[in-house]
Amino acid sequence: MAGSSGLGGGARGGQGPGTGPGAALRAPRAPLLLAALLLGAYSLCALPGRCPPAARAPAPAPAPAEPPRAARSPGAPGLPVARGPGRRRFPQALIVGVKKGGTRALLEFLRLHPDVRALGSEPHFFDRCYERGLAWYRNLMPRTLDGQITMEKTPSYFVTREAPGRIHGMSPDTKLIVVVRNPVTRAISDYAQTLSKTPGLPSFHALAFRHGLGAVDTAWSAVRIGLYAQHLEHWLRYFPLSRFLFVSGERLVSQPAAELGRVQDFLGLRRVVTDKHFYFNATKGFPCLRKAQGSRRPRCLGGSKGRPHPRVPEAVVRRLRDFYRPFNRKFYQMTGQDFGWD
Repeated sequence: MAGSSGLGGGARGGQGPGTGPGAALRAPRAPLLLAALLLGAYSLCALPGRCPPAARAPAPAPAPAEPPRAARSPGAPGLPVARGPGRRRFPQALIVGVKKGGTRALLEFLRLHPDVRALGSEPHFFDRCYERGLAWYRNLMPRTLDGQITMEKTPSYFVTREAPGRIHGMSPDTKLIVVVRNPVTRAISDYAQTLSKTPGLPSFHALAFRHGLGAVDTAWSAVRIGLYAQHLEHWLRYFPLSRFLFVSGERLVSQPAAELGRVQDFLGLRRVVTDKHFYFNATKGFPCLRKAQGSRRPRCLGGSKGRPHPRVPEAVVRRLRDFYRPFNRKFYQMTGQDFGWD
């Protein structure tokens, strides 16, 4: 992953040779203003989004004779609510993390199972929309028949302090799935996603470290998310370890059927999703579905998945590996799984 850029590059570069304090005072302010604007834009991208504005709910309608197409939930633009047979239930299982770990892939793979009904969009109820109330949340869920499992995924739950207590308040029996990935690779992927939306950001290492290659900046969300052991410690105050399944984001790419087998076992489902459902797309670099839900044609995830990562100096990668190593080992001990990141 080593790149050609020097370690002194990025937004934190110093004065050029031969410049003194007087010259610095006379220097144009445009570059400084541009850097400030870019950092401000990045901060806005990194902040949690807002809950959709509420709208007045319509009066209840009589049950239709035939199930119509999925309708939109009042007050939640973009979140479909299925109508028809069955009933809406609170999720029995949640994919709670982590961002850029492979949560979208896992959800799409699980939706191949006939006994899984999952909300396609991320509702962000337990981190952004909790004030809407549990009835509002349940109304977002797809209808399910007896024996089917209701699910949703919102990766930011894992790093939200209030989420474990709120989910426990909904149901202490909720099954929790956490997709984890090498925290260094995950941080670079996180940065790549933000960079695609906000071109011109400071370099990765300028954001990851204070003062060049000084202390790692754990205030930066791309770094902080990868402290899995710290986040899990908080969750274990509310849920026993037996309520969790930790999915390897790396194995979800290299051995998708095997990881899906573990997930189906954890959810108490028959192993319906198997090797026959996947093929490896060499262009994207990850598995695709031979037959997507509701389609007769193969399907890969959206164009934003598998985007190329920016080149990061090898010295930066080594520093981050050293930084994460003790946290990774603690996470291995806590979960009883060695993810092989070290």
